[in-house]
Amino acid sequence: MNTLLRSLIVLQFLLVSCSCSNQSNDVPSEEQLTDEQLLDLVQKDALKYFWDYAETNSKLARERYHVNDINTDANLVTTGGSGFGLMTILVGIERGFVPRAEALTRLNTALSFLENADRFHGAWSHWINGTNGYVVPFGADDDGGDIVETSFLCQGLICVREYFKNGTAEEQALALKADNLWKGVEWNWYTKGENVMYWHWSPNFAWIKNFKLEGYNECLITYVMGASSPTHAIPVAPYTEGWSRNGNIVSAATNYGFPKIFNYNGTSGVGPMFWAHYSYLGLDPRGLSDQYANYWTLTQNHAKIMNAYCLANPLAWNGYNENCWGLTASYSRNSDGSTGYTDHRPGNDRGVISPTAALSDFPYTPTESMKALRFFYENSEWKDRLIGVAGPYDAFSPHYDWVTPRYLAIDQGTIVPMIENYRTGLLWNLFMQAPEVQTGLQNLGFSSTQHGF
Repeated sequence: MNTLLRSLIVLQFLLVSCSCSNQSNDVPSEEQLTDEQLLDLVQKDALKYFWDYAETNSKLARERYHVNDINTDANLVTTGGSGFGLMTILVGIERGFVPRAEALTRLNTALSFLENADRFHGAWSHWINGTNGYVVPFGADDDGGDIVETSFLCQGLICVREYFKNGTAEEQALALKADNLWKGVEWNWYTKGENVMYWHWSPNFAWIKNFKLEGYNECLITYVMGASSPTHAIPVAPYTEGWSRNGNIVSAATNYGFPKIFNYNGTSGVGPMFWAHYSYLGLDPRGLSDQYANYWTLTQNHAKIMNAYCLANPLAWNGYNENCWGLTASYSRNSDGSTGYTDHRPGNDRGVISPTAALSDFPYTPTESMKALRFFYENSEWKDRLIGVAGPYDAFSPHYDWVTPRYLAIDQGTIVPMIENYRTGLLWNLFMQAPEVQTGLQNLGFSSTQHGF
Protein backbone atom coordinates (compact mmCIF):
# COMPACT_ATOMS: atom_id res chain seq x y z
CA MET A 1 0.00 0.00 0.00
CA ASN A 2 1.54 3.36 -1.00
CA THR A 3 1.78 6.33 1.38
CA LEU A 4 -0.94 8.38 -0.34
CA LEU A 5 -3.48 5.56 -0.28
CA ARG A 6 -2.74 4.78 3.38
CA SER A 7 -3.22 8.46 4.27
CA LEU A 8 -6.56 8.56 2.45
CA ILE A 9 -7.75 5.48 4.35
CA VAL A 10 -6.77 6.99 7.69
CA LEU A 11 -8.49 10.28 6.80
CA GLN A 12 -11.66 8.46 5.79
CA PHE A 13 -11.71 6.63 9.11
CA LEU A 14 -11.27 9.81 11.10
CA LEU A 15 -14.01 11.64 9.21
CA VAL A 16 -16.72 9.04 9.06
CA SER A 17 -15.63 6.51 11.74
CA CYS A 18 -15.89 3.70 9.23
CA SER A 19 -15.78 0.10 10.34
CA CYS A 20 -13.16 -2.20 8.91
CA SER A 21 -14.66 -5.39 10.28
CA ASN A 22 -14.04 -7.20 7.01
CA GLN A 23 -10.29 -6.98 7.52
CA SER A 24 -8.43 -9.99 8.86
CA ASN A 25 -7.74 -9.76 12.56
CA ASP A 26 -4.20 -10.87 11.81
CA VAL A 27 -3.45 -7.66 9.91
CA PRO A 28 -3.10 -4.48 12.04
CA SER A 29 -5.52 -1.76 10.96
CA GLU A 30 -5.39 1.98 11.44
CA GLU A 31 -8.26 2.05 13.94
CA GLN A 32 -6.76 -0.68 16.14
CA LEU A 33 -6.46 0.37 19.76
CA THR A 34 -3.00 0.92 21.17
CA ASP A 35 -1.79 -1.44 23.87
CA GLU A 36 -2.50 1.17 26.56
CA GLN A 37 -6.01 1.83 25.24
CA LEU A 38 -6.75 -1.88 25.17
CA LEU A 39 -5.47 -2.33 28.73
CA ASP A 40 -7.72 0.55 29.82
CA LEU A 41 -10.66 -1.09 28.08
CA VAL A 42 -10.31 -4.53 29.65
CA GLN A 43 -9.77 -3.00 33.10
CA LYS A 44 -12.89 -0.83 32.74
CA ASP A 45 -14.86 -3.85 31.58
CA ALA A 46 -13.76 -6.24 34.35
CA LEU A 47 -14.36 -3.53 36.96
CA LYS A 48 -18.04 -3.57 36.04
CA TYR A 49 -18.44 -6.96 37.69
CA PHE A 50 -17.68 -5.37 41.07
CA TRP A 51 -19.36 -2.05 40.35
CA ASP A 52 -22.43 -2.60 38.16
CA TYR A 53 -23.08 -6.19 39.24
CA ALA A 54 -22.14 -6.09 42.93
CA GLU A 55 -24.54 -7.61 45.45
CA THR A 56 -27.07 -4.84 45.98
CA ASN A 57 -27.18 -4.65 49.78
CA SER A 58 -23.60 -5.32 50.88
CA LYS A 59 -21.90 -3.89 47.77
CA LEU A 60 -19.55 -6.86 47.96
CA ALA A 61 -18.87 -9.33 45.16
CA ARG A 62 -21.51 -11.79 44.06
CA GLU A 63 -20.20 -15.33 43.74
CA ARG A 64 -21.32 -15.51 40.11
CA TYR A 65 -23.32 -13.73 37.46
CA HIS A 66 -25.04 -15.58 34.63
CA VAL A 67 -26.03 -13.21 31.85
CA ASN A 68 -29.03 -15.28 30.82
CA ASP A 69 -30.26 -15.70 34.40
CA ILE A 70 -29.90 -12.45 36.31
CA ASN A 71 -31.40 -13.96 39.46
CA THR A 72 -28.75 -16.68 39.83
CA ASP A 73 -27.50 -16.38 43.41
CA ALA A 74 -28.22 -12.66 43.30
CA ASN A 75 -27.48 -12.22 47.02
CA LEU A 76 -24.71 -14.79 47.43
CA VAL A 77 -21.53 -12.96 48.48
CA THR A 78 -18.10 -14.55 48.11
CA THR A 79 -15.47 -13.60 50.67
CA GLY A 80 -12.30 -14.10 48.64
CA GLY A 81 -13.79 -12.57 45.51
CA SER A 82 -14.85 -9.57 47.57
CA GLY A 83 -11.23 -9.05 48.58
CA PHE A 84 -10.29 -9.05 44.90
CA GLY A 85 -13.14 -6.61 44.31
CA LEU A 86 -11.82 -4.17 46.92
CA MET A 87 -8.50 -4.06 45.09
CA THR A 88 -10.26 -3.73 41.74
CA ILE A 89 -12.18 -0.68 42.96
CA LEU A 90 -8.95 0.95 44.18
CA VAL A 91 -7.60 0.65 40.64
CA GLY A 92 -10.85 2.13 39.36
CA ILE A 93 -10.41 5.16 41.64
CA GLU A 94 -6.77 5.61 40.74
CA ARG A 95 -7.46 5.51 37.00
CA GLY A 96 -10.55 7.70 37.19
CA PHE A 97 -12.89 4.93 36.07
CA VAL A 98 -15.17 5.50 39.09
CA PRO A 99 -15.76 8.65 41.18
CA ARG A 100 -13.65 8.66 44.35
CA ALA A 101 -16.48 9.93 46.56
CA GLU A 102 -18.93 7.31 45.32
CA ALA A 103 -16.33 4.58 45.71
CA LEU A 104 -15.69 5.71 49.28
CA THR A 105 -19.40 5.42 50.08
CA ARG A 106 -19.55 1.95 48.56
CA LEU A 107 -16.48 0.77 50.43
CA ASN A 108 -17.92 2.08 53.69
CA THR A 109 -21.09 0.10 53.05
CA ALA A 110 -19.07 -3.04 52.26
CA LEU A 111 -16.86 -2.80 55.33
CA SER A 112 -19.81 -2.02 57.61
CA PHE A 113 -21.48 -5.15 56.28
CA LEU A 114 -18.36 -7.19 57.08
CA GLU A 115 -18.32 -5.78 60.62
CA ASN A 116 -21.76 -7.28 61.23
CA ALA A 117 -21.45 -10.50 59.22
CA ASP A 118 -20.98 -13.90 60.85
CA ARG A 119 -17.41 -14.57 61.92
CA PHE A 120 -15.78 -17.65 63.36
CA HIS A 121 -12.79 -16.84 65.55
CA GLY A 122 -12.48 -13.75 63.40
CA ALA A 123 -12.63 -15.52 60.03
CA TRP A 124 -15.48 -15.09 57.60
CA SER A 125 -17.18 -18.00 55.84
CA HIS A 126 -16.58 -18.81 52.19
CA TRP A 127 -20.09 -17.61 51.29
CA ILE A 128 -22.21 -14.98 53.02
CA ASN A 129 -25.87 -14.03 52.59
CA GLY A 130 -25.68 -10.49 51.28
CA THR A 131 -29.04 -9.53 52.74
CA ASN A 132 -28.28 -10.34 56.39
CA GLY A 133 -24.62 -11.34 56.80
CA TYR A 134 -25.37 -14.92 57.80
CA VAL A 135 -23.14 -17.78 56.74
CA VAL A 136 -24.23 -19.69 53.64
CA PRO A 137 -22.77 -23.23 53.82
CA PHE A 138 -20.24 -23.96 51.10
CA GLY A 139 -20.88 -27.64 51.68
CA ALA A 140 -22.65 -29.99 54.07
CA ASP A 141 -19.97 -29.64 56.75
CA ASP A 142 -18.52 -26.27 55.71
CA ASP A 143 -20.63 -23.74 57.60
CA GLY A 144 -17.96 -21.86 59.53
CA GLY A 145 -14.73 -19.98 59.10
CA ASP A 146 -12.68 -20.24 55.92
CA ILE A 147 -9.21 -18.91 56.71
CA VAL A 148 -8.01 -19.03 53.08
CA GLU A 149 -10.92 -16.97 51.72
CA THR A 150 -10.45 -14.68 54.72
CA SER A 151 -6.80 -14.15 53.80
CA PHE A 152 -7.79 -13.11 50.27
CA LEU A 153 -10.21 -10.61 51.79
CA CYS A 154 -7.64 -9.30 54.28
CA GLN A 155 -5.12 -8.78 51.49
CA GLY A 156 -7.66 -6.36 50.04
CA LEU A 157 -8.42 -4.75 53.42
CA ILE A 158 -4.76 -3.90 53.93
CA CYS A 159 -4.62 -2.32 50.48
CA VAL A 160 -7.72 -0.25 51.32
CA ARG A 161 -6.14 0.87 54.59
CA GLU A 162 -2.89 1.87 52.93
CA TYR A 163 -4.65 3.68 50.08
CA PHE A 164 -6.81 5.87 52.33
CA LYS A 165 -4.78 6.21 55.55
CA ASN A 166 -3.46 9.70 54.72
CA GLY A 167 -6.63 11.02 53.11
CA THR A 168 -9.55 13.09 54.36
CA ALA A 169 -11.12 12.46 57.75
CA GLU A 170 -13.73 10.23 56.10
CA GLU A 171 -11.05 8.31 54.24
CA GLN A 172 -8.98 7.86 57.37
CA ALA A 173 -12.07 6.53 59.15
CA LEU A 174 -12.48 3.95 56.36
CA ALA A 175 -8.81 3.01 56.69
CA LEU A 176 -9.29 2.46 60.42
CA LYS A 177 -12.34 0.30 59.78
CA ALA A 178 -10.33 -1.87 57.36
CA ASP A 179 -7.51 -2.11 59.89
CA ASN A 180 -9.81 -3.23 62.71
CA LEU A 181 -11.46 -5.84 60.51
CA TRP A 182 -8.27 -7.62 59.55
CA LYS A 183 -6.82 -7.41 63.04
CA GLY A 184 -9.87 -9.27 64.35
CA VAL A 185 -8.92 -12.51 62.58
CA GLU A 186 -7.58 -15.19 64.94
CA TRP A 187 -5.03 -16.67 62.56
CA ASN A 188 -3.38 -18.73 65.30
CA TRP A 189 -6.68 -20.47 66.08
CA TYR A 190 -6.51 -22.04 62.63
CA THR A 191 -3.30 -23.89 63.48
CA LYS A 192 -5.22 -26.02 66.01
CA GLY A 193 -2.09 -25.77 68.13
CA GLU A 194 -0.10 -27.69 65.52
CA ASN A 195 2.71 -26.72 63.14
CA VAL A 196 0.40 -26.25 60.17
CA MET A 197 -2.67 -24.16 59.35
CA TYR A 198 -6.09 -25.67 58.71
CA TRP A 199 -8.48 -24.33 56.08
CA HIS A 200 -11.85 -24.70 57.89
CA TRP A 201 -13.40 -24.55 61.32
CA SER A 202 -17.11 -24.93 62.06
CA PRO A 203 -19.00 -24.35 65.33
CA ASN A 204 -21.12 -27.37 64.38
CA PHE A 205 -18.51 -29.70 62.90
CA ALA A 206 -15.28 -28.37 64.46
CA TRP A 207 -12.24 -29.54 62.45
CA ILE A 208 -14.07 -32.35 60.62
CA LYS A 209 -12.79 -31.32 57.19
CA ASN A 210 -9.21 -31.68 58.42
CA PHE A 211 -7.80 -29.79 55.41
CA LYS A 212 -4.18 -28.85 56.07
CA LEU A 213 -2.64 -25.95 54.16
CA GLU A 214 0.40 -27.67 52.69
CA GLY A 215 2.23 -26.09 49.77
CA TYR A 216 2.48 -25.34 46.99
CA ASN A 217 -0.91 -23.98 45.87
CA GLU A 218 -2.86 -20.71 46.14
CA CYS A 219 -2.59 -20.45 49.93
CA LEU A 220 0.80 -18.78 50.45
CA ILE A 221 -0.92 -15.51 51.34
CA THR A 222 -2.70 -17.22 54.24
CA TYR A 223 0.62 -17.92 55.96
CA VAL A 224 1.87 -14.41 55.16
CA MET A 225 -1.23 -12.84 56.69
CA GLY A 226 -1.03 -15.15 59.69
CA ALA A 227 2.60 -14.23 60.36
CA SER A 228 1.86 -10.53 59.84
CA SER A 229 -0.97 -10.23 62.35
CA PRO A 230 -0.12 -7.91 65.26
CA THR A 231 -2.93 -9.47 67.34
CA HIS A 232 -3.13 -13.21 66.55
CA ALA A 233 0.11 -14.14 64.78
CA ILE A 234 1.17 -17.67 63.91
CA PRO A 235 4.74 -18.74 64.73
CA VAL A 236 7.21 -19.62 61.99
CA ALA A 237 7.01 -23.42 62.51
CA PRO A 238 3.65 -23.84 60.72
CA TYR A 239 5.24 -22.21 57.66
CA THR A 240 8.47 -24.19 57.66
CA GLU A 241 7.05 -27.53 58.78
CA GLY A 242 3.48 -27.38 57.46
CA TRP A 243 3.41 -25.25 54.33
CA SER A 244 7.00 -25.86 53.23
CA ARG A 245 7.07 -29.48 54.44
CA ASN A 246 10.52 -29.10 55.97
CA GLY A 247 11.92 -28.20 52.56
CA ASN A 248 10.14 -30.93 50.61
CA ILE A 249 8.18 -28.24 48.81
CA VAL A 250 11.23 -27.69 46.59
CA SER A 251 11.41 -29.39 43.18
CA ALA A 252 14.31 -29.88 40.79
CA ALA A 253 11.98 -30.71 37.87
CA THR A 254 11.58 -28.68 34.70
CA ASN A 255 8.66 -28.33 32.31
CA TYR A 256 9.23 -27.15 28.73
CA GLY A 257 12.72 -26.10 29.75
CA PHE A 258 11.62 -23.94 32.69
CA PRO A 259 12.44 -24.93 36.28
CA LYS A 260 9.28 -25.58 38.29
CA ILE A 261 10.98 -24.51 41.55
CA PHE A 262 8.24 -26.06 43.72
CA ASN A 263 6.24 -29.26 43.82
CA TYR A 264 2.68 -28.24 42.97
CA ASN A 265 0.51 -29.98 45.56
CA GLY A 266 -1.71 -32.65 44.04
CA THR A 267 -0.31 -32.41 40.51
CA SER A 268 2.48 -34.07 38.59
CA GLY A 269 3.21 -30.88 36.64
CA VAL A 270 2.14 -27.32 37.43
CA GLY A 271 -1.13 -26.25 38.94
CA PRO A 272 -3.89 -24.11 37.42
CA MET A 273 -2.78 -20.57 36.69
CA PHE A 274 -4.67 -18.99 39.59
CA TRP A 275 -2.00 -20.34 41.92
CA ALA A 276 0.23 -17.54 40.56
CA HIS A 277 -2.53 -14.94 40.99
CA TYR A 278 -4.54 -15.14 44.23
CA SER A 279 -1.63 -14.74 46.64
CA TYR A 280 0.11 -12.20 44.44
CA LEU A 281 -2.53 -9.51 43.98
CA GLY A 282 -0.83 -7.75 46.89
CA LEU A 283 2.21 -9.89 47.66
CA ASP A 284 4.88 -8.68 45.25
CA PRO A 285 6.98 -11.56 43.88
CA ARG A 286 9.54 -9.20 42.29
CA GLY A 287 12.78 -9.63 44.19
CA LEU A 288 11.03 -11.73 46.83
CA SER A 289 12.98 -14.68 48.19
CA ASP A 290 13.12 -17.04 51.14
CA GLN A 291 15.16 -20.15 51.84
CA TYR A 292 13.07 -22.11 49.35
CA ALA A 293 12.60 -19.97 46.25
CA ASN A 294 12.94 -16.79 44.27
CA TYR A 295 9.24 -16.01 43.90
CA TRP A 296 9.57 -13.99 40.73
CA THR A 297 11.22 -16.95 39.01
CA LEU A 298 8.56 -19.25 40.48
CA THR A 299 5.56 -17.26 39.28
CA GLN A 300 7.02 -16.20 35.94
CA ASN A 301 8.06 -19.75 35.13
CA HIS A 302 4.57 -20.97 36.00
CA ALA A 303 3.15 -18.57 33.40
CA LYS A 304 5.80 -19.49 30.82
CA ILE A 305 5.18 -23.19 31.33
CA MET A 306 1.44 -22.68 30.87
CA ASN A 307 1.98 -20.69 27.69
CA ALA A 308 4.45 -23.24 26.35
CA TYR A 309 2.06 -26.08 27.14
CA CYS A 310 -0.77 -24.43 25.20
CA LEU A 311 1.51 -23.81 22.23
CA ALA A 312 2.75 -27.41 22.29
CA ASN A 313 -0.90 -28.51 22.60
CA PRO A 314 -0.13 -32.18 23.26
CA LEU A 315 -3.83 -33.15 23.17
CA ALA A 316 -4.29 -31.44 19.77
CA TRP A 317 -7.21 -29.21 20.72
CA ASN A 318 -8.44 -26.98 17.91
CA GLY A 319 -7.71 -23.30 18.46
CA TYR A 320 -4.80 -23.40 20.90
CA ASN A 321 -2.05 -21.08 19.63
CA GLU A 322 0.12 -18.12 20.63
CA ASN A 323 -2.95 -15.86 20.64
CA CYS A 324 -5.36 -18.22 22.36
CA TRP A 325 -4.00 -19.75 25.54
CA GLY A 326 -4.45 -19.94 29.31
CA LEU A 327 -5.68 -22.64 31.68
CA THR A 328 -7.07 -22.10 35.17
CA ALA A 329 -10.04 -23.08 37.31
CA SER A 330 -13.23 -21.90 35.64
CA TYR A 331 -16.49 -23.03 34.13
CA SER A 332 -15.91 -25.90 31.75
CA ARG A 333 -17.38 -28.05 28.99
CA ASN A 334 -17.07 -31.80 28.86
CA SER A 335 -16.76 -33.96 25.76
CA ASP A 336 -20.37 -35.13 26.14
CA GLY A 337 -21.64 -31.56 26.00
CA SER A 338 -22.33 -31.22 29.72
CA THR A 339 -20.97 -28.21 31.56
CA GLY A 340 -19.41 -27.82 34.98
CA TYR A 341 -16.40 -26.40 36.77
CA THR A 342 -12.84 -27.71 36.98
CA ASP A 343 -9.23 -26.69 37.56
CA HIS A 344 -7.91 -26.64 34.00
CA ARG A 345 -4.16 -27.30 33.85
CA PRO A 346 -1.68 -29.62 32.19
CA GLY A 347 -2.89 -32.98 33.42
CA ASN A 348 -6.51 -31.79 33.41
CA ASP A 349 -6.84 -30.06 30.06
CA ARG A 350 -10.41 -30.14 28.72
CA GLY A 351 -9.87 -27.98 25.63
CA VAL A 352 -11.28 -24.96 27.48
CA ILE A 353 -9.53 -21.58 27.59
CA SER A 354 -10.12 -19.29 30.59
CA PRO A 355 -9.35 -15.66 29.58
CA THR A 356 -8.45 -14.65 33.13
CA ALA A 357 -5.45 -16.99 33.02
CA ALA A 358 -3.55 -15.14 30.30
CA LEU A 359 -4.86 -11.69 31.29
CA SER A 360 -3.85 -12.04 34.94
CA ASP A 361 -0.42 -13.22 33.76
CA PHE A 362 0.44 -9.77 32.38
CA PRO A 363 3.17 -9.11 34.99
CA TYR A 364 4.86 -12.40 34.10
CA THR A 365 4.35 -12.71 30.35
CA PRO A 366 3.43 -9.25 28.99
CA THR A 367 4.11 -10.03 25.33
CA GLU A 368 2.24 -13.33 25.36
CA SER A 369 -0.61 -11.87 27.42
CA MET A 370 -1.02 -8.92 25.05
CA LYS A 371 -1.43 -11.35 22.15
CA ALA A 372 -4.19 -13.08 24.09
CA LEU A 373 -5.86 -9.78 25.02
CA ARG A 374 -5.93 -8.73 21.36
CA PHE A 375 -7.36 -12.09 20.37
CA PHE A 376 -10.15 -11.86 22.95
CA TYR A 377 -11.12 -8.32 21.93
CA GLU A 378 -10.27 -8.19 18.22
CA ASN A 379 -10.60 -11.62 16.66
CA SER A 380 -13.48 -11.33 14.22
CA GLU A 381 -14.73 -14.85 14.91
CA TRP A 382 -14.79 -14.64 18.71
CA LYS A 383 -14.91 -11.08 20.02
CA ASP A 384 -18.68 -10.56 19.77
CA ARG A 385 -19.36 -13.89 21.43
CA LEU A 386 -16.65 -13.69 24.08
CA ILE A 387 -16.81 -10.10 25.35
CA GLY A 388 -19.87 -9.51 27.50
CA VAL A 389 -21.23 -6.92 29.91
CA ALA A 390 -18.22 -7.16 32.26
CA GLY A 391 -15.38 -8.10 29.94
CA PRO A 392 -14.38 -11.54 28.68
CA TYR A 393 -16.69 -14.33 29.76
CA ASP A 394 -15.32 -16.93 32.12
CA ALA A 395 -14.48 -19.67 29.63
CA PHE A 396 -14.71 -20.74 26.00
CA SER A 397 -13.57 -23.55 23.75
CA PRO A 398 -12.63 -23.12 20.09
CA HIS A 399 -12.51 -26.92 19.85
CA TYR A 400 -16.18 -27.26 20.77
CA ASP A 401 -17.23 -23.85 19.38
CA TRP A 402 -18.54 -23.03 22.85
CA VAL A 403 -18.74 -19.95 25.08
CA THR A 404 -20.33 -19.73 28.53
CA PRO A 405 -22.03 -16.34 29.08
CA ARG A 406 -21.14 -16.41 32.75
CA TYR A 407 -18.81 -14.71 35.20
CA LEU A 408 -17.20 -15.78 38.48
CA ALA A 409 -15.91 -13.22 40.99
CA ILE A 410 -12.66 -15.06 41.69
CA ASP A 411 -11.82 -15.16 37.97
CA GLN A 412 -12.93 -11.67 36.99
CA GLY A 413 -11.38 -10.32 40.18
CA THR A 414 -7.73 -11.01 39.36
CA ILE A 415 -7.76 -9.29 35.96
CA VAL A 416 -7.78 -5.63 37.01
CA PRO A 417 -5.32 -5.92 39.94
CA MET A 418 -2.77 -8.02 38.08
CA ILE A 419 -2.89 -5.83 34.97
CA GLU A 420 -2.44 -2.79 37.21
CA ASN A 421 0.50 -4.43 38.95
CA TYR A 422 2.03 -4.87 35.50
CA ARG A 423 1.32 -1.25 34.57
CA THR A 424 2.18 0.60 37.79
CA GLY A 425 2.66 -1.86 40.67
CA LEU A 426 -0.16 -0.09 42.54
CA LEU A 427 -1.48 -2.99 44.65
CA TRP A 428 1.96 -4.51 45.14
CA ASN A 429 3.28 -1.20 46.48
CA LEU A 430 0.29 -0.65 48.77
CA PHE A 431 0.42 -4.11 50.31
CA MET A 432 4.18 -4.34 50.64
CA GLN A 433 4.49 -0.94 52.31
CA ALA A 434 2.38 -2.14 55.26
CA PRO A 435 4.78 -2.36 58.24
CA GLU A 436 3.25 -5.50 59.70
CA VAL A 437 3.43 -7.25 56.32
CA GLN A 438 7.13 -6.52 56.13
CA THR A 439 7.58 -7.78 59.69
CA GLY A 440 5.56 -10.92 59.00
CA LEU A 441 7.51 -11.71 55.85
CA GLN A 442 10.81 -11.21 57.60
CA ASN A 443 9.68 -13.43 60.47
CA LEU A 444 9.05 -16.19 57.92
CA GLY A 445 12.50 -15.69 56.41
CA PHE A 446 11.60 -13.58 53.37
CA SER A 447 13.54 -10.68 51.94
CA SER A 448 12.58 -8.26 49.18
CA THR A 449 15.10 -6.38 47.08
CA GLN A 450 12.17 -4.58 45.42
CA HIS A 451 10.91 -3.17 48.71
CA GLY A 452 14.15 -2.83 50.67
CA PHE A 453 13.95 -5.42 53.42
